[in-house]
Amino acid sequence: MQTGRYLLQRARSFKYAFQGIIAFLRSEPHARIHAVATMLVAAAGVYCGLSANQWISILIVTGMVWITEMLNTVVEKIMDHLSPEYHPRVKWIKDVAAGAVLVSALVAAITGAVIFIPILC
Repeated sequence: MQTGRYLLQRARSFKYAFQGIIAFLRSEPHARIHAVATMLVAAAGVYCGLSANQWISILIVTGMVWITEMLNTVVEKIMDHLSPEYHPRVKWIKDVAAGAVLVSALVAAITGAVIFIPILC
């Protein structure tokens, strides 16, 4: 009996996680940009016949961008809720979170360039 209840709870947690991803995609323009970019990179990877190691690199940096963008969104929503008015400390927090997204995107772009430029040129 306990095992069935445990599995049901785990299934619900996955359901909530998928609901979060869907909410993120529906509400955030940057999420949709990342989704298009992810599809384009995946298509380019298939077209170029990337090696397993190249795919691993692409998957890691793509995941890193998605994760930082989602966490940045959460930070922004929390800060907007806690402090609807402008506050310099809130600005700093939101700027640093956005900076994390930029760093991850730059690393992803550099990784993509290192992988795709030699193949395409």
